[in-house]
Amino acid sequence: MQAKERFFYIFFEKNSTNACQFKKKTVPLQHENQKTRTDMHFYKNGNYVVCIEDDGSKTRRCDDAILMPYFPESIDVNITQKCSIGCPYCYSNCTPNGRHADLMSYKFLDTLHKYTEIAFNGNDLDHPQLMEFLYKLQERGIFANMTVSQKQFMDNLDKIHGLAHKRLIYGLGVSFKEYDIDFLREFMKFNNGVLHVINGIINTTDLYLLSGLGLKLLILGYKDVGRGVKYNEDNQDNVYVYKNCLFLLLNRILKQGMFKAVAFDNLAVEQLCVKRFIPVDEWDKFYMGNDGEFTFYIDMVEGTFAKNSMEQDKKYPIGDKTVDEMFDIIRKEL
Repeated sequence: MQAKERFFYIFFEKNSTNACQFKKKTVPLQHENQKTRTDMHFYKNGNYVVCIEDDGSKTRRCDDAILMPYFPESIDVNITQKCSIGCPYCYSNCTPNGRHADLMSYKFLDTLHKYTEIAFNGNDLDHPQLMEFLYKLQERGIFANMTVSQKQFMDNLDKIHGLAHKRLIYGLGVSFKEYDIDFLREFMKFNNGVLHVINGIINTTDLYLLSGLGLKLLILGYKDVGRGVKYNEDNQDNVYVYKNCLFLLLNRILKQGMFKAVAFDNLAVEQLCVKRFIPVDEWDKFYMGNDGEFTFYIDMVEGTFAKNSMEQDKKYPIGDKTVDEMFDIIRKEL
């Protein structure tokens, strides 16, 4: 299981005619240090102000034509290669004997900016430094978002509830495997829970079963790296069919409001041609940027960073670099 890339969110709300429409969030322009409702967090980054709400919604406000961030809004982080699930399409090649990162040895943790979002892979939740790592992030005012598989979620319910109760994790992503009513009953107890599905893996029948429950959905692109290469070769017909079924169903997902919110990583945006359904003015409002513009990827196991987790060539050693120094290197690639 791996942390995921930049998300592109579309929120829906029902109107009186039961049709669905885009839900626009407006944010007043105010100083980042001004006190506001406790469910809204403001900070200034470069020439713009960011607002993060407790439901995970993010809005940017800028008086200039171009946003110029000084530091990353979010970072996708790999903290372990150890995972017992053995997904045959795992792009990061996690195994039961994989290595854990030495999390507390990295100096960049002390250079993270308040309200930065860190998305990391929880996997089996057995990393020996996990709690120390999360307390460190909490002390610095970081929003930690954790991803686990459906089985790992059910196997660690008490621990995950404890992390959420202590506000050690802000968002929870669960990689969907199969429709299960007991799982859904537990998952829906988490207000900031998001179901993760993969283009080419998810059966659209399951999406119909999951629809109408007020769930948030993140659609991830299929990654032809790691074990994903061989899986695609061995199951090419199924992957092709599932991709095409989702491609055709996407209009209904977006227009009929099957889910409370639908999100895409940039790879899924490309594979599913999401832009075909979004008016230009709405696209400009909702699209959160290309990989490397406001976010980047850190592999704490290998000690490297890159534009995203798919990058194979341009990887850089973390060393003693600060977050700002790493982000500056990534930004210069664009």
